[in-house]
Order: sequence, then structure tokens, then C-alpha cells
Amino acid sequence: MHSALRTARAYATSAVRVARRGDFRPLGREERLVFVVGSPRSGTSFTGAALGAQPGFVDLDEVTPLKAALPRLAGLPAEEAAPELRAIVDRVRTLGLARGLRGVEQTPETSFVLEAALHAYPLARAVHVIRDGRDVVCSLLERGWLRADREGGDDARHRYGAHARFWVEPERREEFERASETRRAAWAWRRYVTAASAVPMRTTELRYEALVESPHAEADRIAGELGSEAEPLRRAFAAVHGESRGRWRRDLTSEQLAEVEAEAGAELAALGYA
Repeated sequence: MHSALRTARAYATSAVRVARRGDFRPLGREERLVFVVGSPRSGTSFTGAALGAQPGFVDLDEVTPLKAALPRLAGLPAEEAAPELRAIVDRVRTLGLARGLRGVEQTPETSFVLEAALHAYPLARAVHVIRDGRDVVCSLLERGWLRADREGGDDARHRYGAHARFWVEPERREEFERASETRRAAWAWRRYVTAASAVPMRTTELRYEALVESPHAEADRIAGELGSEAEPLRRAFAAVHGESRGRWRRDLTSEQLAEVEAEAGAELAALGYA
């Protein structure tokens, strides 16, 4: 029952977006999907919405039935996970009247099955949105999703709280649950960023900081990579807000910053955020 409701909400959202634009293409079969991946709170939602608003594209949002299945799919070999992943996404696209449009899927956890997603759709590409992990930690702390006393869950019924998620290394699960919320947030950023880098030849990297600083230049670059029109994406990217860039300097204590660097310092340095 819950699965059916999640699926209904997913295709209804797509159908409404398509209807508003008058861009029905029910008979087509567009295979050039775009998977927007990266850590939560990195700008994936903004990027997915911007790309999905382009002519010939549609924002599928976070495909909730897929999000619900991802912890299990992430434990399978890519070639085994790919058919089920495709079946879920295609069902949402078909019922949402969006099969003939370039669907933009933006569930951050798709990072952990990116190889399977690109195996399922050989003509698809990924856009990996990367943001300074220290700023991501600030945003995750603000949301409280990893806080020990946080109750409830997300739209896919995944629980909030301090418990180890599927993406935590098996040998470190107990360590994760004992760690501070700050360290868990840094842990999440590190794992998502690493996972989303799995298929570099078919992935375009988009730095959040570069998007804020030069939205038109980044729009031109991303449009070129995806083979889409640059001007509509320029308009969409121009709406980005950069007020929170560098917030870690004022929001993190020296103790919190030390925890972030202890858990994710190597990745921060490798990405130029040291």
C-alpha cells in the first residue's frame, strides 16, 4: 500500500510539471536521462530542478519508490540492480507522461548505485554536484537528520537518527553510531562524494561554488556536456543563491572543524577544499 502511494505521488508530480509546460510526448522513448548525484545539501535539488526545466527535459524529483529500494539495490552487483532500477524509473516516467522527455532523477542516494543507473540507461549521463564538505556539515546539522534524538523519517520511510545507514562501512557501523553528530555529517559527505565519483567517464562534475560565482559559464559548460540549449539553463542557473557559501567559518567551532577534518580531511584536500 505504501509503495503504491509513493509511486502515485511520484508520477503525479511529473505529470503536473509536464502539463504546465504543455510538453506531452507520450509516444516517444527518450533514453538520454540525467542522474543528478552528490551529497544531500550540496545543491542537487536546485541543479535537478534547473536541468528539468529545460526544453525537452522533465524534473522527476527524487523518485521515491527508487529511494525506498536503494539500500537493497546498493548491495547488489550493478548488472543485477540495473533492471529493477530501470523498471522503477520507467514506470514513473510512463505514468507521469514523461517517457518521451529527458528525465532528470535527483535522489542523492542514487550516488551509491550510479554504475547500475548508467548500466540501465546506456545513453544517460550523471551530473555530480560537489560542495565544500564543511558547508554541507553545517547544513546537515541544521536539518538534524543525523541527530541521536531525531524522530520520524523521510518520504521513503527511511528513519532519521544516529543509526548506521546502508552506506556506512560494515566494520565501522558501531563507531558511526557512537560518533558525534558533526562527525556523522562529515562521514555522510565523504561517502556520498566518493560513491558519486564511480563512473568518471560518464559523469560531469559541477562545483556548487563555481555555480554561485559564474552561473552563466557553468550553464554553458553543462549544456555543452548534455547537448542541450545553453540560454534556458543560463536563466535557470541565475537563480542560485550563494549566501551560505563559506558558512562553516562562522558556524563550526574549532572542535567541530577538527572532527570534520579527522573524518573527511583527505577528501576535502583532494577536492581543493583544504
